[in-house]
Amino acid sequence: MTLNQLSSGDLIADRRADYAKMLAEGGEHSSAAELMSQALEQAPNWAAGWFRLADYEEKSGRKEAAIDALRKTLSLSPQDIFGAGLKLALLGAADMPEQPPSLYVERLFDDYADRFDKALVAKLGYTVPQKLAALIQSHTGGLIFEHVTDLGCGTGLFGERIRDRAQFLEGFDISINMLAKAEAKSTYDRLARADLSLSPETSGIFGNFAPARADLVSAADVLMYLGNLDSVFEITLRLLDAGGHFAFSVEDAGDGVDFLLRPSLRYAHSETYIRGLCATHGLEFKAIERTVIRMDAGQPVFGILFLARKPA
Repeated sequence: MTLNQLSSGDLIADRRADYAKMLAEGGEHSSAAELMSQALEQAPNWAAGWFRLADYEEKSGRKEAAIDALRKTLSLSPQDIFGAGLKLALLGAADMPEQPPSLYVERLFDDYADRFDKALVAKLGYTVPQKLAALIQSHTGGLIFEHVTDLGCGTGLFGERIRDRAQFLEGFDISINMLAKAEAKSTYDRLARADLSLSPETSGIFGNFAPARADLVSAADVLMYLGNLDSVFEITLRLLDAGGHFAFSVEDAGDGVDFLLRPSLRYAHSETYIRGLCATHGLEFKAIERTVIRMDAGQPVFGILFLARKPA
């Protein structure tokens, strides 16, 4: 059960919210919003309820009412576990944040862990792990990596693709539930929690773990949950030994922008922005590949795969 579905603590409010959800699922968003407003009269401090109301109002075409509900959500949940700030930015009521709230990303993947593999691979045609592994293969040949660090490893979909080429494979993720799924597959030699939006010192990547330990760092379908990527590149540069490779993917933002926030609440990045980050952090480009990385509502989502290298 997601936090967006948790009880308000008031039986009457919960019943009205349940009816509102049924109406929304049937496409009656205006009626759902009206009933949800009644529920919130009973439970005015229910942050998740205000977030649900914002969704119904937006789908009813009442933008200002949706914005008001999102602002109420933020006032009740300032750590923004629901991603209300991202929604406000998409509605033009706030500046685009350079990073999403860490608690929002953590909750998102904790909730998603049980159905992650099936939803991505079977329903959305997710192909980043195999395509990124193929890009590495085509430019490094039969090289066996001594130490691979998989950033944002999730349930281990990329780890499964690189396991036979890694003498030691470690994975990091912000979600404890995703790490549990990865551990159950027995793919990794080490798993730990980390937050890629933080500095190298506070991210959880180092601490008891040595710097310059990896000859391959991967980030497969991870950077979409970050806007500004400076912290990721700083972490990667510190992780890589001389001559080590960095393989990663982004959603393609096109030209004329560094990065942007999409209605999916995922970020897209431009090739120009990535090339600039590589240059700033002293990484050499080895390969780039544009491709469809998954489907969304029946439409292809275009991405870019990169392979860069730290000079020897």
